[in-house]
Amino acid sequence: MLTGEYGIKTVILSTCKGSEMKAGYKLGIEFGKAICYSGYREGQSPIDEIYPSYDQIVEDLKILAEQWQYLRIYDCSRHAELVLEAIRNENLDFKVMLGADVAAEESNPECPWNANYPKRQLLTNRLANDNQIDRLIELAQKYPEIVFSVSVGNEATVEWSDHLVPVERLINFVHRIKQTIKQPVTFCENYLPWTSKLAGLAAELDFISLHTYPVWEYQTIENALDYSKQNYSRVAHHYPNKPIVITEAGWTTTSNGRGIETWNASQEFQAQYFNQLTEWSMKSQILIFVFEAFDEPWKGSADPYEPEKHWGIFTVERKPKLVMQEIYAHLLSEKLQIAPAP
Repeated sequence: MLTGEYGIKTVILSTCKGSEMKAGYKLGIEFGKAICYSGYREGQSPIDEIYPSYDQIVEDLKILAEQWQYLRIYDCSRHAELVLEAIRNENLDFKVMLGADVAAEESNPECPWNANYPKRQLLTNRLANDNQIDRLIELAQKYPEIVFSVSVGNEATVEWSDHLVPVERLINFVHRIKQTIKQPVTFCENYLPWTSKLAGLAAELDFISLHTYPVWEYQTIENALDYSKQNYSRVAHHYPNKPIVITEAGWTTTSNGRGIETWNASQEFQAQYFNQLTEWSMKSQILIFVFEAFDEPWKGSADPYEPEKHWGIFTVERKPKLVMQEIYAHLLSEKLQIAPAP
């Protein structure tokens, strides 16, 4: 391992050549455990711009610091800046993938829920996206020792997306960012578009970030890991000389039956998939961001059994679910003090 530009060690990520995995391109980071983090609690929501407080975020980060070294955050909001500020102020050992929350620039009739927007809204979104990229650059420059990479968007090209952005615009974002900052640039997306419409974007990126969700595709726990491996290999074989990171993989613990059958969502299945995923990640040295740290009540519909609300490996009360109960037994035995929002 070599010392990289940001004062951290360099790991050679795996790239695929034919059917064999081999050492590949440098990303400038040391292999470690990674997790997606969004700290919204009851009564908080990015939609309403009601954000977790600094103290709440510090509380979360200290929980996560016991096991993880890498965080992925999704936007450049006040929440994101507080996360970066807390990591620096509290001297926490995290590296962060910082994302841009891009809004729809095209309507999408293929989206199962409403994704048809008036032209005025799409133009407003386009300006907001430009501002989001400017903010991404600003935060990456302000926290260079923490932000190890940036993403120009999340699931903005897959056929069911409610926030479609043209690939050409994403490429433009990449060019703008690379003219200004030195951190590697990626885009986070479902595995399917990478082998079709995203070839031009992939050529401009420093590495590819893909998502794999067996439970969303009606897979059982018995073949879930093999399915995720197939998703990964499909993209890796398409780009034999490009590093690939998995930026979302997880298992929900509750479902109302919409999209995920009720019997296929449980803490037991989540624990099995998490453990299998972690073993594969460690053995293959593939950086995998577990989705996600904490349950988020604001997500999805108003139905409390909405699966979008229950992907956390900790509850919204910051109690460990089954998969974390042995490691975090102290959080079960003590009354966790939840810091109030400002």
